[in-house]
Amino acid sequence: MRDSNRLQRLQQRPLWDFALALYAKPGVEQACLTLQDEAGIDVCELLFHCWLYEHGLAADPGSLKAIQEERYRWQQQVTATLRELRRTLKPQAAHNDDIKALRATLQKAELQAERENLQRWQQWALRSSVEEVRLTKSDINQHNVAQWLQDTLFSPPLDKRLSKAARVRENTQMALLALASQLDHCESPR
Repeated sequence: MRDSNRLQRLQQRPLWDFALALYAKPGVEQACLTLQDEAGIDVCELLFHCWLYEHGLAADPGSLKAIQEERYRWQQQVTATLRELRRTLKPQAAHNDDIKALRATLQKAELQAERENLQRWQQWALRSSVEEVRLTKSDINQHNVAQWLQDTLFSPPLDKRLSKAARVRENTQMALLALASQLDHCESPR
């Protein structure tokens, strides 16, 4: 893909800045936590796809596989480990100021790990080249964003992956709809 206007706009709004702004919108934090905790979604990848969508772009599925595996390892080995430690200490922190301070340190480290992960997603996207097309123009209709996110993030499809847990599937779909409602549809450059 060689759409210099879209790529330039992508470079001008770093993924981290986009993620912070989106996360602050009503319902997005809860939607992201639901998708992370109930459906096992990597929120950094989710935010990456939302960032691309808002710029009228999508990641090429063929090129995406290697970076997904790399970023998944980071999430599991670094971010999820910090998150689990922080969550494990929550009950103790209610009665112990030292543990409370430790949790705050772990939370800062977890946030920094997520920031690093988002920076790596961004670097990957911006290194798209003629030899390796990583990004394509998105033709996603604003009304189909939730379904597109679902299809992009769930392989196998959500219905097969969560077939035994109707409540989780419903919560996941509602979270995707809530998130999609907060995304701005990219207008074609003039």
